[in-house]
Amino acid sequence: MPRPLIVGGAYFCDHETSPSISSFMMGNMGERAVAWFASAIFLLISSSVVCVGQTPAQAIALEQQERLPEAAQAWRSFIRNHPGDAGAYASLGVILSKEQKYQEAATAYQKAIALNPKLPGMQLNLGLAKFKQGNFQAAIIPLRAALAADPQSLQASTLLGLSYYGAKHFAEAIKYLNVAAKADPVNAELHQVLAQSCLLAKEYSCALDEFKQILQQNPGSPAAHMLSGEALDGLGRTPEAIEEFETAVKISPQEPNVHFGLGYLYWKSQKYDEAKREFELQLAIEPNDPLALTYLGDIEMQRSNPEQAIVLLKQAVGVRKDIRLAYVDLGAAFTQQKRYEDAIAALERAVQLEPAHSDAHYRLGRVYQAMGEEVRSKKEFAKVRELHQKAESLASKMPVAPPPPHY
Repeated sequence: MPRPLIVGGAYFCDHETSPSISSFMMGNMGERAVAWFASAIFLLISSSVVCVGQTPAQAIALEQQERLPEAAQAWRSFIRNHPGDAGAYASLGVILSKEQKYQEAATAYQKAIALNPKLPGMQLNLGLAKFKQGNFQAAIIPLRAALAADPQSLQASTLLGLSYYGAKHFAEAIKYLNVAAKADPVNAELHQVLAQSCLLAKEYSCALDEFKQILQQNPGSPAAHMLSGEALDGLGRTPEAIEEFETAVKISPQEPNVHFGLGYLYWKSQKYDEAKREFELQLAIEPNDPLALTYLGDIEMQRSNPEQAIVLLKQAVGVRKDIRLAYVDLGAAFTQQKRYEDAIAALERAVQLEPAHSDAHYRLGRVYQAMGEEVRSKKEFAKVRELHQKAESLASKMPVAPPPPHY
């Protein structure tokens, strides 16, 4: 029978081998459970003498041999006999995370925390498991707890910032990503997420500073030129924004959304010929792009061609039903054709999508006026006077990249 050793007040069998820290790590920024916790996780927490039943020792040995499904089963077997052992649930969570079974891992971590809220590293592990599932909102609470427990943890700060970004809380993301980016000045990917957070929080000067730094390290990055263009546009420097997008097109003509972005800036500058060319190039890369179709439809409306506009705009809303401009332009086109009921339906949908814009109310007022419904017409025109037209930046049109998955 193996001779038990006393380790930290608990019993440990001398034939067992303590796993290395690396066996409890995941990826570049894996689950950084401290080394002593990794080696004695089931001993220091459990009140039982583990040399009686060899399951934990076998589980660790199986993990070291990369036999992860069997290791997980060994921990489950131990848990059936020791349901109150927080450390066993924690160890099971680590194994499941290594198997990329993040939902099951999160359940195991939650059980460990419920049994022992002070168990080291569990809030961080739980937050990471939620993050790996893409459940960014749910990751925020445990990651905040992890950072509160260890305010100097760069991993917790980075993951929390990325989770806020993924959950589209961009102003909050900036606070934590700033810390991470300063600690890793050459990490272009991290600086790009910070820059995008600044951009989407409408902190354009912050975004521009970050993009300048990215371009210093990688002047040939089309994405950095595009995002710099978005920041410049947000600052009202649209001609400079166009130059950035033109540079991006020269570097990488097939870059996703580069032609749409340049087309939008031309459209905004009322350079409709150039805009049309770019939107058509976007459609050549991504057929049925709903935004490109919408703005091509709007250009046809600017050129008093409602029939062609309707074809393009119907195609756009067939792909996406949340593009306000498409419904506004459909309403205008139907009004020109005296298809008033169709016009009302389209314009009411535009109002439903964004009630604070005045143009749909104005066009509804014109439709009701044409139909002789003066009361409704006056009501819509009164609404127009209450509202002011919002200026829209390119950043509000471009897709938001997801957080990097490997943190």
